[in-house]
Amino acid sequence: MKTTPRLITDTVLFALNNNPVVFVNGPRQAGKSTLVQSLARTDYPADYVSFDNVTQMAAAAASPVSFLKMRKGALIIDEVQMVPELFRALKAVVDEIRMTDKPHSNGRFLLTGSANIMALPKLSEPLVGRMSIKTLYPFSGSEATGGKGEFLSSLFAADFFDLPKASLALNDVIRLATFPEISGKKMRERSEWFDGYLTTILQRDVRVLSELDKISLLPVLLRILATRAGNLINDADIARDVALNPVTSKSYRAILQAMFLTFSIEPWYRNIGKRLVKSSKGYLTDTLLLCHLLDWQLEDIQSRKPDLYGHVVENFVATELLKLLSFNEVRAQLLHFRTSDNKEVDFVLERPDGSLAAIEVKSSDTVDARAFKGLKILKEAAPDDFVCGIVLYAGDEVVPFGDDLFAVPFAALWQ
Repeated sequence: MKTTPRLITDTVLFALNNNPVVFVNGPRQAGKSTLVQSLARTDYPADYVSFDNVTQMAAAAASPVSFLKMRKGALIIDEVQMVPELFRALKAVVDEIRMTDKPHSNGRFLLTGSANIMALPKLSEPLVGRMSIKTLYPFSGSEATGGKGEFLSSLFAADFFDLPKASLALNDVIRLATFPEISGKKMRERSEWFDGYLTTILQRDVRVLSELDKISLLPVLLRILATRAGNLINDADIARDVALNPVTSKSYRAILQAMFLTFSIEPWYRNIGKRLVKSSKGYLTDTLLLCHLLDWQLEDIQSRKPDLYGHVVENFVATELLKLLSFNEVRAQLLHFRTSDNKEVDFVLERPDGSLAAIEVKSSDTVDARAFKGLKILKEAAPDDFVCGIVLYAGDEVVPFGDDLFAVPFAALWQ
């Protein structure tokens, strides 16, 4: 079977050349094992062990330092979060290598895990200054269609006029830009796969990270979050719907985020004399998983529930931006913008120098000037930093709507 190239590969190799430990985390079944095993055969010769193997896991848990020291060369450890004791042992071993063999200390350990280590400070703290963290998500649209992943560069350059003609419709790309095992598969196959996938995560993986009193409510919470995808997060309302107190509901939501099932986008705001909403927006990490939880097919949502389809498309764009940022040289923070009187922009990308590019999402194949209202308000709020504002839509032409404002086809996302 042909392996789809992953655009994060060069980013991981660069990190290995500059850090003793590189941790590739991301959703279960996103392709982490395939990626690191491919690197072990080519650019990064290394021993490989997986903690899905019970014997390897038991050996590492019994004597973490010995487990690490017995291997003299580079080592790949798959699903490392299954043995939390290993992280402190890694610190000791890395520090010893730096003392005795500093010229060869980088690239010694390549780890993978299906939990967000930044949400688990007890694991990440021992390796501060010794570890680079990269995230591998399911296929991006660019990876699934053979694109180069250049959308962010085009966005900040305000240059969309050399786009190739789209060969695939938006829904086709949504069906491809998902977990490798179900990319392009039919709904029945996807549905069965997602049922098993969620059972594995919510009944097994979560127990490794946290003891939850009401673990049976996690699937309920996930479905509630699916119905609210693209909306502002209101923990009090969510808690009421799932029959938990707000503190417990928020901690359970954090678990779903740590397992890469959901993610949130923080608000953009500055002291600009406007009242801005400072609540985050919530999304699911995979749009086909969103459809599965809603129990709808894409085409049926599009034809029978146009408002819901708009949220599904917005979720897809959010995931594509998240994936692009994970491997792109363009560094930016993904945010959203909303005023207290509900003028909004779906996505704002802010670079370290403060420059802004903004994206509004419309699922229709035509747009008019009204679609740019929120973008214009953001431009007025930060005129010196605003680089470009676009409305992504289902048409096939790039259309200027004023200085630095464009209607751009969805196909730009996967160029």
